[in-house]
Amino acid sequence: MFLRSRPPTGRGTPVATTKPCCTPGRDGAAPAAPVARAPVALALAAPPRAPRVARQLTGLPGGRFLMGTDDRTGYPADGEGPVRAVELSPFRIATTTVTNAAFATFVKATGHRTEAESFGFSYVFEGFLEPGLAAVSPAVAAVPWWRAVAGASWRAPEGPGSSVTDRQNHPVVHVSWHDAQAYCAWSGTRLPTEAEWEYAARGGLEQARYPWGDELTPGGRHLCNIWQGVFPTLNTAADGHRGTAPVTAFRPNGFGLHNTVGNVWEWCADWFSADFHRTGPGRERRRDPLGPPDGTARVMRGGSHMCHESYCNRYRVAARSSNTPDSSAGNIGFRVAADAG
Repeated sequence: MFLRSRPPTGRGTPVATTKPCCTPGRDGAAPAAPVARAPVALALAAPPRAPRVARQLTGLPGGRFLMGTDDRTGYPADGEGPVRAVELSPFRIATTTVTNAAFATFVKATGHRTEAESFGFSYVFEGFLEPGLAAVSPAVAAVPWWRAVAGASWRAPEGPGSSVTDRQNHPVVHVSWHDAQAYCAWSGTRLPTEAEWEYAARGGLEQARYPWGDELTPGGRHLCNIWQGVFPTLNTAADGHRGTAPVTAFRPNGFGLHNTVGNVWEWCADWFSADFHRTGPGRERRRDPLGPPDGTARVMRGGSHMCHESYCNRYRVAARSSNTPDSSAGNIGFRVAADAG
C-alpha cells in the first residue's frame, strides 16, 4: 500500500488519506515553510547517450518460475499471492541499484532536475535530522517518523547541510519513478518489470522467503540491511548500517545481484494493483506479464533499511508496495534492466 497526503493548510501536518506503509507519497504535501514550486518537467532529459550502462548488465536466462507467495507471514491485501507459474524471456539486469556516483554522471551529462528538487522537498526519516531541522519539518500524520524536509534531494539526503560526498557507492535516493525513467532513457536501459525483478531477486531459489533461503539470519549472520532494534525509536545497527549501505554490501544472491531486499525500495515498471493478476482482463497472461494498463501508483519491491518485522515485513522477495510516480523519499532508489541481446 502507499500513503497519499494532502497539503496542510498553513503550518500543519500532511494528512494521510489511505493506509500508510513504508514510504509517504507526495500528492501535493509540502513542508511547513513555503518553497518555490516550479512545474515538474516530465520530459526525458536527453536521448540515450550511455549505452555502456546496458553492456554492464548481467544476463539472465528467464524461463519458468513461481511468482508470489501464500506465506502466512505475508500481506494478502498487497496481492502477494496466489503463487503462480510465470514464463519470462531472457533479459539483463544490473547487479546493484544505481549509485550516487552514477546518478551524478547522468545529471552532469543531461542537466536533469529531479522532482524532489522541482517540488522543493522530499521525505526524510526524522531520526536522521538535526533537532532544528526536524522542528520545522512537518510530520506525516499516520507515519510521524517521516518528515517533509525542504531542500532534501538526492544531493542532500538529510536536507540542507548534508551531502553524498562520502556515499558515492551508496544507492541514489530521493528519486521518483519519473526520475528513474529519465535515467533509463539516457543510459539505454529500462526499469525491470515486477516479474523480472522478483525472478532476479530470487537468485534461482524456488519459493524461498529471502534471496538466500528461508531464515532471516542464518547462523546469526545479517545478510541484508533492515532495521534492528525497536522501530522507530532504536536502531541498534546490528547489521552494520543505520541508513543506506554501499550497493555491494552483503553477499550477492545466486544470480550475482546485491541487496535485492533491504537497503532501498526499488521502482519497477508496472502500475500497481493488488488484484489485477487474479481478476483483471488478460490475467491469464503468464508470459512476460506487464501488470495493469494504468493506475495511480507504481510498484516498488525489496523493502528498505527502515523495514522492521513489527510493522513492515516487506523485505521478503515476494513482498510488494507502491507509491505515486512523482513521490520520493530517503529510502527509495532503483536498478535498471534491458532486453537480452
